[in-house]
Amino acid sequence: MTVLVGGGLGLVVGNRIPERIRVLVVQVIGLVTLALGLSDVIKTHNMVFPLLGMVLGGIIGEMIRVEDRLVQVGEVLKRRFASESADNRFVTGFVTASLLFCVGPLTILGAIEDASGKTPQLYIIKGSLDGFMTVIFAALYGVGAIFSAVSVFVVQGTLTLFGTRLDLLLDERMRIELFAAGGLAVMAIGLNLLEIKKIRLGSLLPGLIVTPLLVWIFATPGGLWP
Repeated sequence: MTVLVGGGLGLVVGNRIPERIRVLVVQVIGLVTLALGLSDVIKTHNMVFPLLGMVLGGIIGEMIRVEDRLVQVGEVLKRRFASESADNRFVTGFVTASLLFCVGPLTILGAIEDASGKTPQLYIIKGSLDGFMTVIFAALYGVGAIFSAVSVFVVQGTLTLFGTRLDLLLDERMRIELFAAGGLAVMAIGLNLLEIKKIRLGSLLPGLIVTPLLVWIFATPGGLWP
């Protein structure tokens, strides 16, 4: 809901915000995103796990073409809801906003908290941040950023449904390394926002599954590794 509200506000006031201010705000968001990702990365107990997890996950992501499939979804939405003259801002806005809003510890922890029956404070915090950032993204990328609400609904809804099971499956060490891997993905989003280096973010998503599996195999009592 906050994504829709923020996106609508961004479309209304976006043209009134000077281009240099919009660019500057996105750069600030990029810097903050880098800092948020780094704060999770440095909590790792062993950098080998997020490193190998994201490398293997990235290879898997490229093999199954996760990034390309996300772009295809954005293209379908663009053809359906945007004008034929719309440029690539629609797809860029959809993919960037979707990954920024759906990747990270707040999404996973919020799902676990929500499924446990507690007041979903983490989702409230995350929703507020998402709404604010959507104002800028909508002003910069247009309606494509608003359609990230579909991704947020699907991802958060699915995680909430399985939040209790997820909490049971992940021990403390697996969570730490998962969040470290998520931190790397969030830092990649920051680099993209700052236009320092174009990183295929979608291909990194399988790493969020591979990393806790590696911890279970090699660092968890009762795992596959003796």
